[in-house]
Amino acid sequence: MHRAAAGWEDAIYNLTRTHQSLRIDLTGPLDDQPGRRWERRTPAMAAGLTDQVWSTEKLLRTVPATNT
Repeated sequence: MHRAAAGWEDAIYNLTRTHQSLRIDLTGPLDDQPGRRWERRTPAMAAGLTDQVWSTEKLLRTVPATNT
């Protein structure tokens, strides 16, 4: 039970929660989104594992349940 809870918390932390320290400044010569200054990112986005912030619903539909 504890492994499943730890795995769920890791997935939530890395895929669904954005972190201010990982954001990218959008202002400057490559500013293609007027009005937005920062792109919010998750640890998984910073590591190049995904290109979007996942919703909890998407996470539940994508990650298979494990037998522990």
